[in-house]
Amino acid sequence: MRPPPDLQRPGWLEWFRRYVWAISFIAGVVTLTALRCSGRLRHVPDAPEVMFQLPAGYALVDQEGRPFTPETLEGEVWVAGFVFTTCPSTCPVVTKAMSELRDRFDRYGVDVQMVSFTVDPEHDTPAVLSQYIADQGIANERWRFVTGEPKAVVELVRNGFKLGVGQREADEAGVAYDIAHSTKLALIDGNGGIRGFYGIDGEHGTDEIFERAQHLLAEMERDR
Repeated sequence: MRPPPDLQRPGWLEWFRRYVWAISFIAGVVTLTALRCSGRLRHVPDAPEVMFQLPAGYALVDQEGRPFTPETLEGEVWVAGFVFTTCPSTCPVVTKAMSELRDRFDRYGVDVQMVSFTVDPEHDTPAVLSQYIADQGIANERWRFVTGEPKAVVELVRNGFKLGVGQREADEAGVAYDIAHSTKLALIDGNGGIRGFYGIDGEHGTDEIFERAQHLLAEMERDR
């Protein structure tokens, strides 16, 4: 028996009762999306702490002979790597990883500078570095290659970045030579503070330093 007309549910109410769970789900998705877009639910992890400071007063030059000093990248987040142009072992891997990282920074508009320091400054003059950049096809205004007086370069690597760098070691034929040095990339803040060292190997490659650089940029924006 049908209920009296005054007790029958309106059609729209019956429809709502039938689809209330679907409606609630859609409304929840829309609300969460709106909150995320507004930034209210966005959690940006803290930037890594300062491990130590680069020394003041170093004076090197880049591939164009321009001065490279602590003031050159003041206020900028930057990534440093260590290579040399005649390297027969790890350097091509480091340069390739940095090239991919540079492309990724540029693709996503991440405002990070990059610097490759030679660990063979006796050979890697600005002219040699310029030719190396051309040969590698990696010219980018946000990526410098840096050299200088051998003593000053080694001093910065060993006592500034606190990384080991060896002497030239010739191969058995005496034709090629290698220089032991770190393959890790360093993350530096705008005050010359070292925020960490990151590997380039493994499944995730340079993902960690890419993410950490963005956290550091966010910290600098908050502090301005």
